[in-house]
Amino acid sequence: MGEDIKRATHQGILHIGDVEIPCFVLEDGTRVISGRGMTKAIGMKGRGQGAKRVTTHSSLKSYLGDELTLAIQEPIKFIGARSVKSNPTFGYEATILQKLCDAILTARDAGVLRTEQEKRYAAYSYSLIRAFAKVGIIALVDEATGYQEVRDRLALQEILDKYLLDERAAWAKRFPDEFYKQIFKLNGWPYNPGSVKRPQLIGTMTNDIVYSRLAPGVLDELKVRTPKGDKGRRKHRFHQWLTEDIGHPKLQEHLSNVIVLMKASSNYRNFYRLLQRAIPKIGENLPLDLPDE
Repeated sequence: MGEDIKRATHQGILHIGDVEIPCFVLEDGTRVISGRGMTKAIGMKGRGQGAKRVTTHSSLKSYLGDELTLAIQEPIKFIGARSVKSNPTFGYEATILQKLCDAILTARDAGVLRTEQEKRYAAYSYSLIRAFAKVGIIALVDEATGYQEVRDRLALQEILDKYLLDERAAWAKRFPDEFYKQIFKLNGWPYNPGSVKRPQLIGTMTNDIVYSRLAPGVLDELKVRTPKGDKGRRKHRFHQWLTEDIGHPKLQEHLSNVIVLMKASSNYRNFYRLLQRAIPKIGENLPLDLPDE
């Protein structure tokens, strides 16, 4: 039975200072740095699997640990995304570089790196760690390879799968009367508990207060799944798409928090400012706490 060698779906060059590191994302989502890129990244001269020399380096080997040593000694074999031939290349899972840099700097702090070559390893490692501290090696690889857009789409789909059903459920009452009672109170509208008629504006307000704050992408997807009819109204309710295990519990939790803020507010403007601060819309920054006029 032949060896299962994965192919990269994305590849690019990661630039950190003057160092260029070839990096890849494999078909299973593993982020990989080429073997030669790893050696260049820490200032080591040598070919693709030269990083293995680190595991036998007299000053460094005791600082690597068994797990990191094994990972360096057994590189990943894969085929590049732009490779015409099926000749495999070798690389390392991206976080291995960060762990190696940490080990080198630990050895430096212990005072065991004495040669000019060893000090170069430490200097390169320090530059890399500073870069990783700002963003993270996985995010850097994703940006360099263009995988960032794919990753964001996959993450969004995972959220939608958790929150939304494949098929719409039957209607059931999900919004408590208190929610609407408080909206009427805050806007100074007369409230009739026996009537189900409400201003059309409440639908827009509900999207803003509730659905835009549940999870990324949920409101946009609900609008797609529940289009408006000829009269501008939606035939079904958004909450009919929510899952029982995650979507509805999150909705009920959110509504409870919203009602508490409503009861603590004297008018709609005051409530909305509290809402924006306590439960901002997905992707929005917290507003400045400006004094009332």
